[in-house]
Amino acid sequence: QVQLVESGGGLVQAGGSLRLSCAASGRSTSNYAMGWFRQAPGKEREFVATVGRSGSNTYYADSVKGRFTFSRDNAKNMVYLQMNSLKPEDTAVYYCAATISAWPRVTADEYNYWGQGTQVTVSS
Repeated sequence: QVQLVESGGGLVQAGGSLRLSCAASGRSTSNYAMGWFRQAPGKEREFVATVGRSGSNTYYADSVKGRFTFSRDNAKNMVYLQMNSLKPEDTAVYYCAATISAWPRVTADEYNYWGQGTQVTVSS
C-alpha cells in the first residue's frame, strides 16, 4: 500500500497562488491514478482534479478549471496541485488520494488511500 503526505497549504490573499505537494511512500505513484479533493467546513468532500497512472489524462472540476494544474512526477513519487487565481471559496482542507485504477476517477469512494490533508485559506 501507499502512504500519502500533503504539504504546501497556508493562508493567501484572493488572487494569489499556492502549490500543494503530495509525497508518496511505500509504493510508487506509477501504480495509481491520483486525485485531489477538498472539504470546506460544513460541506462534503468534493472532487478537485484527477490524473491517470500515465499522466496523460487529467480532469478538473469546473470550479477550478483554468486556474488549477495537476501534475505528477512518478520518478520522485510526487504529485502537485498548482493553484492560481485563488478565491475565498477555494478555502478548504485539501486531500491527496490514490486509487488502484489506471484511469482517472472523480468520486471519493473510488479511492483507496488518502493523506491527512493540508489547510488552504484564501482571504478576501
